[in-house]
Amino acid sequence: MNKFLSILILIILIFGETSSQNKKRARDIGIPFDGTPGKYNSITDVEGVEVGYSTIISGEGKLIVGKGPIRTGVTAIFPKGKNFRNRVFGAWYTLNGNGEMTGTTWLEESGSLGCPILITNTHSVGVVRDAVVEWNAKRGTSGDYSGDFSLPIVAETWDGRLNDINGFHVKKEHAFEAMNSAKSGFVEEGNVGGGTGMVAHSFKGGTGTSSRKLNEKDGNYTVGVLVQANYGSRELLHIAGVPVGKEISDLLPERGKLDDGTGSIIVVVATDAPLLPHQLKRLLKRVSIGIGIMGGRGENSSGDIFVAFSTANPEQSSSKEIANLKMLPNEKIGPFFRATVDATEEAIVNALVAAETMVGINGNKVHALPHDRVINILKKYNRIK
Repeated sequence: MNKFLSILILIILIFGETSSQNKKRARDIGIPFDGTPGKYNSITDVEGVEVGYSTIISGEGKLIVGKGPIRTGVTAIFPKGKNFRNRVFGAWYTLNGNGEMTGTTWLEESGSLGCPILITNTHSVGVVRDAVVEWNAKRGTSGDYSGDFSLPIVAETWDGRLNDINGFHVKKEHAFEAMNSAKSGFVEEGNVGGGTGMVAHSFKGGTGTSSRKLNEKDGNYTVGVLVQANYGSRELLHIAGVPVGKEISDLLPERGKLDDGTGSIIVVVATDAPLLPHQLKRLLKRVSIGIGIMGGRGENSSGDIFVAFSTANPEQSSSKEIANLKMLPNEKIGPFFRATVDATEEAIVNALVAAETMVGINGNKVHALPHDRVINILKKYNRIK
C-alpha cells in the first residue's frame, strides 16, 4: 500500500507540474516583445536562483473575519539556492513608498544580501519575517545575531479585495513551505504564492516572471525578473505598446473599490553579471520604466518597491581579506538597462496572461485578462498580423 501511495503521489506531482507548465504565457498567445529570453524565460534563468510558493485558497461567500474566504500565500526567492550560506551583492529602490520591504536598511548599508527574499500580503509581513529568521536558525546558519538572516527581506502587496486579510491566515508554516519548495527551472505564474489574491489594472494579477539573455558581445549574461503585480488603473493599461485598457472598458471587478489605480508592485531583479551594489541600484531605477510602459504611474497609494542581486563575485561573501572583484564597466551597462526594462514589462504581462478569474470575499469577482480580445486589439493597431 505504501508503495502504491508513493507512486500515486508522484503521478499527482508530475501531473500538477505538467498542467502548470501548460498554462499560457504572453508569447504563447502571440504577444510580441523585444529581446531574447533565456531557456525558461524566468528569473531562474540566472543560474542558482530558486523560487518556491505556498498558495492558500479556501472558502467562498460572505467575509467572516478569521474564517475566510482565503486567497493569499507566500513566495520565496533564493539568490543562490537553499543551501547557500554566504552573501551576494544587492540593492533596493522605491518608485513610490506606500508599502513595506523589511531588511532594506542593512541592505543599503552593507550592499550585500545573505538571505532569501519573500513576498506575501500586507498584513502577513511580520509573521513571514519571523519565519525566515526561525527557518535559518533551525538550519544552523548562525547562533548569534547576523544581518544576513536576522534582518531578512520580506515585501508585500495588498490582497484585501479578494482575501480575508484581517484573518491573518498566513502562518509561519506557509513561509516554511514556500522556502522548502523552492527550486530552479520552470516557475509557475498567475494565482500562486504571494500573488494569489492580487489585482493588476483591474484584471486578475499575481506572480509573473521573465528573463533576457544578452549577446556574446555583451558577455552572454542573463537578467531575470519576478514581479508580484497588484497595481495600476484599467484606463492606462498598455500591452506591447497598445492601449488595451481603453479598448476593454468592461470586465471590471464586480464589487469592491472602483477602478482607480490603487495598489502596489514588488519586483525582484537577478543577474549573473558582475555588478556592484550601486550598479544594481541603477538597474532597479529602470524597473520603473518597464512599469511605466505598462501603464503604472507610481500613484500615491502604491508601494512600488524593488530589490536586485548579482550572483557573481563569490569571493566577497566569504573572504575576510581584501577580495579581488570583477566589475562591469559603466560604459557597458546600457544593454542591462534595456534587458531590465524589457523583462519587467514581459513579467507583468505574463502575470496577467497566466492569472485566472477569481471570486473572493463577499462574492467579489476579478476577471482574467481575455486573451482573444487582447490579440484582436493588437491586430487592430497593426502591432501583429
